[in-house]
Amino acid sequence: MCQRNLLLALIVVILAGLTVSAQTSNSAVQAYNNATRKIESGDWDGAIEDYSRAIVLSSKLTRERRGGTLAGNSFSGESDEAANITVIDPLTADAYNNRGVARFHKSDFRGAIADFTSALRIRPSLANAFLNRAAAKRGLGDLKGALADLDQSISMNKSQYEAFNNRGSLRNELHDTKGALDDLNKALELNPKSTDSLYLRGYLFIDLKNYDAALADFEKTLKLKPDMALAYHARGTAWMFKGYMEKAVANFDEALSRDPEIAWAYFNRSLARTYLGDEAGAERDFNEAVRIRPDLKNDLVRRTDLARNLRRIGTR
Repeated sequence: MCQRNLLLALIVVILAGLTVSAQTSNSAVQAYNNATRKIESGDWDGAIEDYSRAIVLSSKLTRERRGGTLAGNSFSGESDEAANITVIDPLTADAYNNRGVARFHKSDFRGAIADFTSALRIRPSLANAFLNRAAAKRGLGDLKGALADLDQSISMNKSQYEAFNNRGSLRNELHDTKGALDDLNKALELNPKSTDSLYLRGYLFIDLKNYDAALADFEKTLKLKPDMALAYHARGTAWMFKGYMEKAVANFDEALSRDPEIAWAYFNRSLARTYLGDEAGAERDFNEAVRIRPDLKNDLVRRTDLARNLRRIGTR
């Protein structure tokens, strides 16, 4: 029903650590550190400005445009700024990667791809730039390109659970259920406390109709992150599929008490209330779901009719 939309929301992008050399200027380091503090506080525009300053300060730029190839790797989408770099400080690649992260969070996926590509031109071994570029490509709907970048990231660093997490989510979207489950299992082997991976695997178990396994993963998620509104919605969805509508409604209530704008929580609570015969409550939830996401209306109408039919069958 809603799993794949929610999976996309949990794609992980990773900041690069600060790497400097003897020639790194103090002003470049200061600009980089200022940018990192801003990105951690969600000041994306301020971070982009300061990372841009760090890039200029840590690099010598020339007017002569150079090709976008280094160490045998060719990348498309490179920025003119990076193509003109002739003397590159190690900090520069990290600044490009992190500026790409800020642009990703602003949904500037093309700008983010250009920055991740620039980071890879400078440092082709930067595995998390491949991981991040995959997330931006996915944001643009380039699923094959995203998968290729995730494969590359994992081939370079097999200990990065975020890459397995993201590839598992992507494979699920590509209907590769076995590959998705293998990747999420690996992510949790590397980091058993990853709430993202537990949550994603729980939804995968819903797709597989293994509702008890899904509930177990959502329970673990909520123990680690008790205020995660989406996890309450997910647990409610699993209970709904098992036929426990009262438990489902209680979980949707919990989700909406933490985030009253989860359209799918209203959607599913409307269905559960319809099945329970609470037509007035179902109508209120119907209206709220459609207010937030008008595109859900036709699907909700169809499923509401199904829920009414199921209720009639159950009361005969």
